[in-house]
Amino acid sequence: MKKYVIALDAGTTSVRAMVFDLEKRQFIFTAQQEVGQSFPQSGWVEQDASEIYFKASYVLNSCRKAVSEHDVAGIGIANQRETVVLWDRETGEPVAPAIVWQCRRTSEFCASIPKEMREKIAAKTGLPVDPYFSASKIRWLLDNSSGARELLKCGRLMAGTVDSFLIYRLTEGKSFVTDHTNASRTMLFNIHTMDWDGELLNYFQIPRAILPEVRSSDARMGETRLGSQTLPIAGVAGDQQAALFGQACVNRGDTKVTYGTGLFMLFNTGETCVRSESGLITTIGYTLGKRTRYALEGSTFNAGSGIQWLRDGLGFISSSAESEPMAASVPDAGGVYFVPAFTGLGAPYWRSDARGLFSGITRGTTRAHLVRAVLESIAYEAKELSVCMEKDSGLKLGCLKCDGGASANDLLMQFQADLLHIPVDRPKERESTALGAALLCACALGLADEDTASSMRVRERLFLPSENKKKFDELYLGYLQAVRRSLL
Repeated sequence: MKKYVIALDAGTTSVRAMVFDLEKRQFIFTAQQEVGQSFPQSGWVEQDASEIYFKASYVLNSCRKAVSEHDVAGIGIANQRETVVLWDRETGEPVAPAIVWQCRRTSEFCASIPKEMREKIAAKTGLPVDPYFSASKIRWLLDNSSGARELLKCGRLMAGTVDSFLIYRLTEGKSFVTDHTNASRTMLFNIHTMDWDGELLNYFQIPRAILPEVRSSDARMGETRLGSQTLPIAGVAGDQQAALFGQACVNRGDTKVTYGTGLFMLFNTGETCVRSESGLITTIGYTLGKRTRYALEGSTFNAGSGIQWLRDGLGFISSSAESEPMAASVPDAGGVYFVPAFTGLGAPYWRSDARGLFSGITRGTTRAHLVRAVLESIAYEAKELSVCMEKDSGLKLGCLKCDGGASANDLLMQFQADLLHIPVDRPKERESTALGAALLCACALGLADEDTASSMRVRERLFLPSENKKKFDELYLGYLQAVRRSLL
């Protein structure tokens, strides 16, 4: 039996390829390349899709050199979601910069969508109308890119999320596909019929022909060359759904949070598609064959970006790791709250006009208090999302599984447990997104199943909550007051 699978994780700021050893049940090699972003106007975020592809090819080739390609069974892909690429069917070249999920350029267009259509979009897709999702980005490119319009006229235009573009290029144009999780983030995919929705395509004036075929998360997507071998690309999911699977959240009520640039909490609702009444997203968690697992998701635009801002914008710290000892140098935030609304507020508010703020500053406030307030704001965001999830699902969170860069911060994880009043479970392998892609690939190739995902996860530490529930409930109420100020 071939003993390795490769997980290709095409994130927002970097592309990584990681070799997973199926026998040892661990990653044994990682190659990573940073990916640039450009900000041509306020609120606009773009990337060069060709750069993403070339760096993906580079890290895959690095894996080939690290292990014998003859021992690799296949490649799984996880990717940044909602980001849109338009390209030429014949050349594979992008026709415009990719519009990144963080981009807010279509805010005005989204605001103009009437209430009746907003309700239809939510009912069909599980998503609120927001520039975050792909549909308005595709529409903007069709309206504003002369190259896209010309290719559309001659039947050569293709549109998709990053996974579709990478698969198309890696298979030399033989496969134009995506999976259910990525399709569910476009605001064009009906999560009940599991197909592109004709009414929504007509509304956004997006031809069905330019969109990819949609397959299950554990499907075989195509084949690519790696050295002298032809390998299957099998197992694809959006990064947060891949992390859900990698965190072994395979049962109804299982919940994970990823602390990245933004904060993403997913709550497995099993085969039940729960409609949120609290400002959350109803999405597809993952699909294995014909079995669909749904999830409630809370997505916030800024979390770890607040720590980056302390480092790069204010110069308060020289590294992200320095935030923990500085925050720990004071017993609390001294009554200071931070609302990380740099690009507006995501769930449960969906207010692109909100802006970040500090509140509660006094003459006694120090740099350490501000750093601690920024750290604590991440936990407050997760708390607010958890309250919404319990309300929508009628279930209580029993434990929170965590991953992402900030999960390494012990102070933050303990504060998170105290705030939620439940244990926070940190795994030994924190690359949950890559692990999910690797496991989906293994499932697709018959080398693993859903039960295997649970056995792959090993706990590193369990953070138990404080018994002083009242104290942390009062702190949370103070944060909610600060949020209300940011919305004024």
